[in-house]
Amino acid sequence: MNEFTDRQQLLTEMRNGESLDWDIIVVGGGITGAGVLREARRRGYRALLLEQQDFSWGTSSRSSKMVHGGLRYLAAGDLKLTKESVLERERLLKEAPGLVDRIAFYFTFRKGLFPGRFAMTVILAIYDFLAGIKDHRYCNNEQLLKQFPGLDKANLKGASYYTDAMVDDSRLVMRVLQDSIDDGAQALNYTKVTNLLFENDKVCGVAIEDADNTSTIELRASAVINATGAWADRLRNEVNSEIRIRPLRGSHIIIAKSLYPVSDVMTFLHQDDKRGVYVYPWEGTTVLGTTDLDHAQDLDIEASISNQETDYLLSAFNLQFPNNQLTRADVISTWAGVRPVIGAELGKNPSKERRDHAVWSDNGLITVSGGKLTTFRLIALDALNAAADSLPKSAPVSDDSMFVTPAISADDLLPDNPQWAQRLLGRYGKKAKTLLAESGTHEHVSLGETEFCLAECRWAIKHEAVEHLDDLLLRRTRLGMCLPRGGDVLYPALKAIFSAERHWNDGRWKTEVTRYEAIWNSYYSLPNNS
Repeated sequence: MNEFTDRQQLLTEMRNGESLDWDIIVVGGGITGAGVLREARRRGYRALLLEQQDFSWGTSSRSSKMVHGGLRYLAAGDLKLTKESVLERERLLKEAPGLVDRIAFYFTFRKGLFPGRFAMTVILAIYDFLAGIKDHRYCNNEQLLKQFPGLDKANLKGASYYTDAMVDDSRLVMRVLQDSIDDGAQALNYTKVTNLLFENDKVCGVAIEDADNTSTIELRASAVINATGAWADRLRNEVNSEIRIRPLRGSHIIIAKSLYPVSDVMTFLHQDDKRGVYVYPWEGTTVLGTTDLDHAQDLDIEASISNQETDYLLSAFNLQFPNNQLTRADVISTWAGVRPVIGAELGKNPSKERRDHAVWSDNGLITVSGGKLTTFRLIALDALNAAADSLPKSAPVSDDSMFVTPAISADDLLPDNPQWAQRLLGRYGKKAKTLLAESGTHEHVSLGETEFCLAECRWAIKHEAVEHLDDLLLRRTRLGMCLPRGGDVLYPALKAIFSAERHWNDGRWKTEVTRYEAIWNSYYSLPNNS
């Protein structure tokens, strides 16, 4: 069983003239890049992934955490995208239980607002038919209020019930990367592609530098795949000046579960613009989201929620739940992600833009962007198909499963707590048993209202290419978002683990805390830390 890529070892090999030639180099460490890496390796290719920040640093750690078929796309008549999405959702539910889990959705109706009960019933019947399930039904006011106490009854006309799924998006990326590396691929974070290499006007590789050493290393590849999401135009513009990506920002607010506990998702239409807004459970908290605005800021700076978006989400919740008035003081944390939407008409309503993906081939550079988290496997296959002419013949693929199924069951892993065991198996695959074995039972206790534990922190620090404290608290786990004040209560325990596993001294620890708190205050709290 391979461990995660040893970053320093691989970079040293490259500087010594080794590991310079690859079949496929994937640029971008989000879910699309991870999917391409996985499918490339399953076909026998020597494959390397490069990410200039941390894995899932961008959009893939800042989605709404939903694995869904896209009712909006069905309502717009896009049957193809909807069918692909619901089938991929069902596949993920089957292959990665504990990581991707089914959850109930309630779409509320109010008098005078479209869509009404009849339209939603028709849409959901088609939705379930495409997925091969039957999960939808109508709920009256009494049933709805049992699920969401305190919901404003004015003009309330019940709700449509259906199911989709939830995921920890960043952990999904790590699971896909880990299974790829176990199969022989390699992945480097904090390694920047500075420019493309050309031979006879065709892209033949990349020049890179890592965060700790500005010396340049040149890598060759039969195919270079640009999977950098919202950043895709930047690399593509080295070979094609066309601008195709429209960055759209979606922001979210996290509040304590105690303020309004929910076990299901409620969707309602915002009073100002009639966009869908969600209230849903996530990792022991309650989340309000999302927004949909053009993002004009520098993409190299982390996205953050604006005052406008904060007011938009709080006012929406407070109108729906008049007895549960939220203020800024109730917000534990926030997050904002930038969606790489394939741009259409200038000035078009962001929420009307299509969410499907596109693939371009330019002088040997394959660029893939757009699309939905749910369909990342299909997006990866399209990218590989576009690169096929540049690649050697692939090995046959006998099994199209994205994930390696762990040999141990949840009941065998933790007979006394099979539900938590399934969560670990979904998130860590066949590594789950070793994760538990490498930690004491005192580290298996849930932290706060979350299901995260110190054993996961120890594993990530030791085995998952954690270079900084924010990698651990914001992406490998989500403790920095789900606990008050960015999870500072964990500092003593984490300092001890970093000291034991990575030999961080007091100076390094202080530097990392300063870095982390600056990031958290700027991008994961309210604007101006208000």
